[in-house]
Parts: sequence; C-alpha cells; structure tokens
Amino acid sequence: MNHPVPAETGPVLRATDVDVVREGTRLLTAISVQVHPGQHWALLGANGAGKSTLLSLLGAHTHPTRGSVEVLGHRLGAVDMRALRSLVGHINPRHPLQSPLTVRQVVLTGLTNTTELVPRWQPSADDSARADRLISLLGITDRAYARWNTLSQGERGRALIARALMPQPRLLLLDEPATGLDLAAREQLLTSLEDLRTGHPRLATVLVTHHLEELPAGTTHAMLLREGHCLAAGEVDEVITSDHISKCFNHPVHITRDHGRWHARAR
Repeated sequence: MNHPVPAETGPVLRATDVDVVREGTRLLTAISVQVHPGQHWALLGANGAGKSTLLSLLGAHTHPTRGSVEVLGHRLGAVDMRALRSLVGHINPRHPLQSPLTVRQVVLTGLTNTTELVPRWQPSADDSARADRLISLLGITDRAYARWNTLSQGERGRALIARALMPQPRLLLLDEPATGLDLAAREQLLTSLEDLRTGHPRLATVLVTHHLEELPAGTTHAMLLREGHCLAAGEVDEVITSDHISKCFNHPVHITRDHGRWHARAR
C-alpha cells in the first residue's frame, strides 16, 4: 500500500458505477459522482436512502462492492485507508468524546486524528495559532476554554468544524451537522459554513441531510437518493426542483428559494 499524498489536480472525489451490498441487501446501485475543488454538494434523501453509506465511501471508511471510488486522487483498495482518512475532514455531530476536554483541546485533536488527546504530544506554536484562528472563524472564541460537557449542541458543531479543518484538508464531509440543533444554533452553524466557504475558496464540501432548510446558501450541487438509486445529480438549481424533490421523498411538495435558502411545503 502507498502512503497517500493528495493529488493537486482533478476532482477531489470520483465515484464510478458504485454498488454497495451488505449482508445480501443492496444499499447503493450504479452511483456515479465527481466533486471538484470549490464545489459544495448536498446529498439529499429520506431516511434509508443510502446517504450515509455513500458518505462512508467518499470518506474512505468502506469499500464499494462494485465500481471504483477515488478520494483525493487515490483509488480505494490501492491505498492505506487510515492514512487517506487523515487527509479528509469528516464531521460527525455524535463525536464520541469521553474526557472533559476544552474546545481548544478538541480542535487540536484534529491534528492527531484522534478523539482524545495523545499522551505527551504537544502542538507547535504554529499549530496553536491555527487552532485559535479557526476557533475565531467559527465564532466561538469566548468558549475556547469551556469544557466539552458544558457546550450546547451548536457550539459543539462549530468546534467540530474547526477540528476538521486543522489538517488543512481539501475536502470536508458533514453528516447531518444540524442534528439536534434549535433554530438559532442551526442558523449560526450555517452562517459559519458560509464564512468558511468564503475564506477557503478551494475547499470542497459534501453535506448529508434530509431537510432542505439545513442547506447553506452556498450549496452549488446536489444529488438526490431514493432507495439506493440516484434520481438526479448536478447543479443545484437543476436538481432541487419541486418535481425532483417530490419524487425523492415520495410526497408532493412545492419548493421555493429565498435569499439563497430553500423551503418546502406540501402541495
């Protein structure tokens, strides 16, 4: 196995005719997608549509049953998966932290790709300064030394984005980042994502959700999944339409967009 170095050109993600079968159940069928630098994709679909399964492939956590997946120019199956995962920013809002670390400590664990602090590891002065910049960018400087167990869900979400950005990834994966957030916390998170995309124009993101209201205004592309099949994929205004969303969720809805954000209501 080769130790991966991220490719500097071409798509950051490429899946080609991917099937995933687990214990005799087909979870994904003939999925193809390319994500390029600066693109911001949404994976949309009902519960069980295959969104998290596809995200696990794109994040180099699992292999496809058939077809090929390339992450940062490296094909799964021909590269050290654990090393490749360290080059991808992956945000799981159910971060399994057991210790009462501070926000700043949690952000620094992004460099060691661990949940807990590594014994005897010390960040450099540059690392510490980067952590402080990211904490500021995500709007939680006043909580930098607050313990994890005292944070709101919204504060945790923004801390985890800062953590994922510590190794300066070219790709950020967000698995339902607004889970459990109230209205104010969700809006703060989406504002932080917009600031992030403005400040890192080459960063690519893939965000999984089943709520249109959780999509940032800067979303550029979308894929709609239903029962493991792709119903539509491409530029967001061509994909997020009333007809496509109605088919995706098997319910007639009317889609509107206001100030860059989407809203759905029953027809």
